[in-house]
Amino acid sequence: MEDYTDQIEGRNAVLELLESGKDINKILITKGERHGSINKIITLAKQNKVIIVEKEKRKMDEIAQTQNYQGVIAIVPPFEYCEVDDILKEAKEKNEPPFILILDEIEDPHNLGSIIRTAETAGVHGIIIPKRRAASVNSTVTKVSCGAVQYMKIARVTNLSDTIEYLKQQGLWICGTDINTTTYYYNQDLTGAIAIVIGNEGNGIGQKIKKNCDFLIKIPMKGKITSLNASVSTGIILYEAVKQRMK
Repeated sequence: MEDYTDQIEGRNAVLELLESGKDINKILITKGERHGSINKIITLAKQNKVIIVEKEKRKMDEIAQTQNYQGVIAIVPPFEYCEVDDILKEAKEKNEPPFILILDEIEDPHNLGSIIRTAETAGVHGIIIPKRRAASVNSTVTKVSCGAVQYMKIARVTNLSDTIEYLKQQGLWICGTDINTTTYYYNQDLTGAIAIVIGNEGNGIGQKIKKNCDFLIKIPMKGKITSLNASVSTGIILYEAVKQRMK
């Protein structure tokens, strides 16, 4: 397999990429694929002066990092992470109180992709993820997010606790999620400058980070299973914040 910088796979993700105007090294297409949205991809690529390379299906299968790449792979420069200050600047430019999502060791790229997609639709200004023990933005994340990564500011930091302290200094409230707290998410004020922390799929938020939160909230659990998928929890809480912030 050739050594590429990074790749984005699937028709919707590649179309979003072309429409976002981001840099693309080249687009690989399976030989003979000429139906449906592939034609739109080829037209847009030509308009954007992006090189198109046709390859045999066997070769494409080798290059692909996901199973369902739909006959198209875009080769791109590595994902550009931003700084935490860029996220704060984004909020300031929009004249909105900062609305930030912090992910504590989300390891599943499918969850990360879903979370990015939800955060983008909810108007989150940026996402902060740790460099260690967590999924980073790759082709799976990009595909699952349906291209939302192209529009979302994502910062990767060495130490989440230090970052939380920095956000507090910038006037943000830090809201954590914890099954053992007493406050339900819909009874908590989620307006103003806020960062919401979502924990790891199995263990939730780390103890040190939990202690750093200004307040903790939980989602009511009625069934026999006492935890939700991280991306579902994120969606529920983010949209409660959206509802409150629209009043």
